[in-house]
Amino acid sequence: MAPHRDRTNPGQRKLIASNRRARHHYEIIDSIEAGIVLTGSEVKSLREGHAQLADSFARVIRGQIWLDGLHIPPYQFAKGFGSHDPDRSRKLLLHGREIERLDHQVATEQLSLVPLALYFKDGRVKVELGLGRGRRKTDKRQALAERDSKMEIAKAMVRRAKGRV
Repeated sequence: MAPHRDRTNPGQRKLIASNRRARHHYEIIDSIEAGIVLTGSEVKSLREGHAQLADSFARVIRGQIWLDGLHIPPYQFAKGFGSHDPDRSRKLLLHGREIERLDHQVATEQLSLVPLALYFKDGRVKVELGLGRGRRKTDKRQALAERDSKMEIAKAMVRRAKGRV
């Protein structure tokens, strides 16, 4: 019997976890979607919404991309043989050309591979990887000031549209 998949909205993402701090610490240049190799109990734990991306990172080792630091707590009903190591390295699934391109960019341009989000897409777990350059403290301050000014402008436009000037 084929597994049940929600066919009502194909391609729709159901967010599991996001790494909001990554956009603060890194200037994201490019992003790419990758599959991830998981065990059954890990998928069940993710379906319950349990995952922590905060300290995770990706790296290329011998032509393969591995995700380290992703914490998926054990599924509460998996005991003994069925459970998994919550902090193990997980292999990411990408085409060879994409891996070579990312490896070249990371090596030559001093960039980092940072996971931005973990989500379900068509019943499969996907990882959004960001290719980013680390920000300095002054860059972070500038980015915060820019974001705050954009928010103020948006608020002023809303007030003006409502006639409250």
